[in-house]
Amino acid sequence: MNRRARLQRWFPFLAWPRPDRSTLVGELWAGLTVGMMVIPQGVAYAALAGMPLVTGIYASMLPALVAVLWSSSTRLSVGPTALSALLVGSALLGMAEPGSAQWVTLAVWLALLSGLLQIVLGLGRFGWLMNLVSAPVLTGFTQAAAILILLSQLPALIGLDGSLGSLLQQPHINAQAMAFGLGALLVLALGKRWFPRFPVLMALVVACALLSEVLGFARAGGAVVGTLPAGLPAVQLPAALSWSQFGDLALPAMVLTLISFLETASSAKVDNQRGGTRWNENQDLIGQGLAKIASGLCGAFPTSSSFSRSAINLYAGAKTGWATIFSVLLVLLVLLWLTPALYHLPQAVLAAVVVAAVSSLVQPAELRRIWRAAPVEAITCATTFVLTLATAPRLYWGVLAGLLMGLSHFLYHRLHPRIIEIGLHPDGSLRDRHLWNLPLLAPDLYALRMDAELDFASASSLERAIMEHLALHPEVRQICLFAQPINRIDATGVETFGKLRHMLAQRGTTLHLSGMKLPVESVLRRAGELPAATAPQGLLRLHRTDHEALLALQPTHEDFTI
Repeated sequence: MNRRARLQRWFPFLAWPRPDRSTLVGELWAGLTVGMMVIPQGVAYAALAGMPLVTGIYASMLPALVAVLWSSSTRLSVGPTALSALLVGSALLGMAEPGSAQWVTLAVWLALLSGLLQIVLGLGRFGWLMNLVSAPVLTGFTQAAAILILLSQLPALIGLDGSLGSLLQQPHINAQAMAFGLGALLVLALGKRWFPRFPVLMALVVACALLSEVLGFARAGGAVVGTLPAGLPAVQLPAALSWSQFGDLALPAMVLTLISFLETASSAKVDNQRGGTRWNENQDLIGQGLAKIASGLCGAFPTSSSFSRSAINLYAGAKTGWATIFSVLLVLLVLLWLTPALYHLPQAVLAAVVVAAVSSLVQPAELRRIWRAAPVEAITCATTFVLTLATAPRLYWGVLAGLLMGLSHFLYHRLHPRIIEIGLHPDGSLRDRHLWNLPLLAPDLYALRMDAELDFASASSLERAIMEHLALHPEVRQICLFAQPINRIDATGVETFGKLRHMLAQRGTTLHLSGMKLPVESVLRRAGELPAATAPQGLLRLHRTDHEALLALQPTHEDFTI
């Protein structure tokens, strides 16, 4: 590896192509489109996380810049997201008062811990670990989290003074706040449908802030954003925590790392498919981890990739990471000079922003789709959904339960591989003899196929299938294992194969091996379980192809095709 390649490995942005004028113009418009969306969303998600509202803008600037410079997927929009904000708010509940200095400190440490964990996973090339969470588990969690987010935003959306429970008593509702919230929600829904390219969100924020000031909404007691600090955030380390507090943050940090990277994966796969490139998940882990650390050092909360903003970035024509850089510049301008313009923005409008962004995550039809494809995984999805709702605000128990169920289902299938007796179908293919009511390949033959690796998980199943068949059919004098699906063998598989070979030799039964792959054959030869290629074949016979095996097993039938 030359010096330039080493530099590009540690600084991926050095590999960016030099943009021309037309590219920069397109990137500018895409960046401004995303920037006008991320500012109000950042403020709204900060409220959802229980953080000072300005931290949502902080989390939209430096973390986005760091992520685009060190990630492989440069067209993703990194910053505050609804799921990450909800996880922060739920994880810290009971540990501090929302919005307090202690709450902010804990959120900062949560960003630092989850960011450090992602960097370690990326440097260690452990991106494959993220595949442990199946799509049904993520679907169940996302559906439940979306419902929890919507419920948390309803009081602010309708101007309710108090929690949702107060609706059952004597609710006090601010009519103007309700008008702002529901009106903003309607505008966002219509804008998404009829004007997808127009920055409806930013125009709505400006219009609502001006209308609120004209109507004197704040003076009449309405909840508004209020004063936001202007200027750049101070980059500093947070106050130290006790070991018990670190312990309380450990599990939420791991779940946050998992969920936020799955958010990234959903966007990154689309980005790389459109770009015709291979997704480097380990580099994205590093980039996302550095972004979280940058967010923590700015005094903000953990960030992630936003699927909706990333989709808008692609839709607006972004082709490189320059779009994100222009978006960051817009956020910088707002921080330096335009935060006073947000003073009169009703908090009901922020709630509408969150509701509009999250409502698309609620998809009841997903459970029906999963049920039709895999009922067991649908049960896993439903269990994750129910437990996430039932254990709120400790949302991670739903994810962990779904993860455990998914892994248990996976292990069950590994420990119970599909083993079938083979017959020759009239179309010339080898199929399940009992399913298709096919005749035996030969009267004294047991022909079988195992669709799995021959390892510690499946070896006992293969041994049991052969032994049970021989006990029921003592007339069998030939066994043929169609081994093409077996692409790997471990020490347990070698030991089991050796025991079977010796047992069959003792009872005078010929063992045929058809279509064995070279990696498996090489391991067995090194272990001394296969004779040398030049040795005469006795009770153990190797056939390179299934066609060759069938010729040996049915010498009088040569009119079949495989």
